[in-house]
Amino acid sequence: MTRKLFGTDGVRGRANTDPMTAEMALRLGAAAGRYFRRDGRNGHRVVIGKDTRLSGYMLENALTAGLTSTGMNVLLLGPVPTPAVGFLTRSMRADLGIMISASHNPADDNGIKFFGPDGYKLSDDAEAEIERIVAGQIRPAEPQNIGRARRIDDARGRYVEYAKTTLPAGQRLDGLKVVIDCANGAAYRAAPDVLYELGAEVVGIGIDPDGRNINDGVGSTHPEAAAQAVLDHRADLGICLDGDADRIMVIDDKGRVADGDQLMALLAGRWAEQGRLNGGALVATVMSNLGLERFLQGRGLRLERTKVGDRYVVERMREGGFNLGGEQSGHIVMTDYATTGDGLIAGLQFLAAMADTGRSASELVHQFDPVPQMLKNVRYAAGADPLAAGTVQQAIAAGETRLNGTGRVLIRKSGTEPLIRVMAEAEDEVVLREVVDSIVGAVQDAV
Repeated sequence: MTRKLFGTDGVRGRANTDPMTAEMALRLGAAAGRYFRRDGRNGHRVVIGKDTRLSGYMLENALTAGLTSTGMNVLLLGPVPTPAVGFLTRSMRADLGIMISASHNPADDNGIKFFGPDGYKLSDDAEAEIERIVAGQIRPAEPQNIGRARRIDDARGRYVEYAKTTLPAGQRLDGLKVVIDCANGAAYRAAPDVLYELGAEVVGIGIDPDGRNINDGVGSTHPEAAAQAVLDHRADLGICLDGDADRIMVIDDKGRVADGDQLMALLAGRWAEQGRLNGGALVATVMSNLGLERFLQGRGLRLERTKVGDRYVVERMREGGFNLGGEQSGHIVMTDYATTGDGLIAGLQFLAAMADTGRSASELVHQFDPVPQMLKNVRYAAGADPLAAGTVQQAIAAGETRLNGTGRVLIRKSGTEPLIRVMAEAEDEVVLREVVDSIVGAVQDAV
């Protein structure tokens, strides 16, 4: 069955607009409950976390109603990072985990992500089956089998304690001043608490959520505020998280921003030297820079590429037995520690490298010279398909021909927003710009 409701990262859209309505959330909850109660047993449980968006209250209540109507017992975690939901789904022996978040999107958007009992995001097949149930007649539980709901008051504390264990026993961060930008999102309390309890001097920004300011001028998609804070406070490192804290951007002591590719290069190199990089490979998407691939090849390591979406990175990691992967956008997946991207734990690994080597962030953050890369987005109306236009296909073919052997072109639809993403890499920046602008122009004309 083709998925229409689910994108690359759950169900996402503008709050109070289809599909992000209370009615749809109720049906999704009921459908997920029916899917996970296929055996007819009682006692199934689901954990629900959320970020700090105002619409999270509405969706949390609607999901709870749908789930309990089909006999699921609901455990409400409150505002916690997405990786905390994956962790607590396993830790609390739940059958299902749900995160209410639109990640790095603006406050008016929201989304619903599902995790299986193993803490990993559901497969495409499972999501397709839930869609099938949503579209049909959902059978409620008998009155005596309706589920219960309760709040878990120490959910954040459980995640905080676990995050600290990902550093070697006894390792502290004394003497390090760290700027932590929580994007006014899900980690606004957990991330500063972890750093403080490990001994770091903490400078927090993006830690005052009001339901409307998530990702607003702060966080991994807006690292400028944290970069300035690093310089103003003479900090050793800046860590920028996004709204649900599953991605990271690192800022060195000179205020320079490093993306996920540089962090993955550092971790892959360190783990390979320590003999702990499973399979001698890093898993990343087609968006990762060609410079990363060359960096790995120079160390006898491989880059395994997947289509865009951290779920596909994780799927390949599990298939191949790899333990490190991620995305240029800052999802860093370390299956030794977490079942999904975890920006805080990735930041702790960078801090561990600083502590182990005695080197500054600016010495560690630049692992390779990236090949010039350009990415432009073109917004289109829902239901349209500008990539099907002959003029767009011709522009893409012309760009690929021009870069043959010297670069690459990647054109795709976003899985979370109505955007066409036009990306290219080439050693010659003039040619790169001309190729991207030509394709963008063709897409704009088609739109």
